[in-house]
Amino acid sequence: MGLFTYIKQGLTWWNGQTLGTRLFTWRRGKRVGSDDLGNIYYQDGKRRWVIYAGESDASKVPPEWHGWLHHSWEEPPTVKPVPNKPWEKEHLPNLTGTPAAYAPPGSLRRVRPEPRSDYEAWTPE
Repeated sequence: MGLFTYIKQGLTWWNGQTLGTRLFTWRRGKRVGSDDLGNIYYQDGKRRWVIYAGESDASKVPPEWHGWLHHSWEEPPTVKPVPNKPWEKEHLPNLTGTPAAYAPPGSLRRVRPEPRSDYEAWTPE
């Protein structure tokens, strides 16, 4: 890692782990596993945490790891895989603020239709 990476970790929290988290993980963290997105999961007794691959975004945590992080089950998915249901969709990150974000019917973000032909806009004289 370069000097710039360490400076970013010291000054920001959204660009991966902070310097304090790096030191705590190095001293006390026991690596439990990783997911397909590159996130790495750690444990120290009852405390559990994730080191994100890239920008910190909680929506990047797949459901099986989310359940483990929040103590819904004791065994991590690497030890006891969570069975996938046939109706489950693939994991998607949070799309808010992107062009792919959901826009309900009537939203101003949707493309407005052409004006009706029987309508004439008012113009001041």
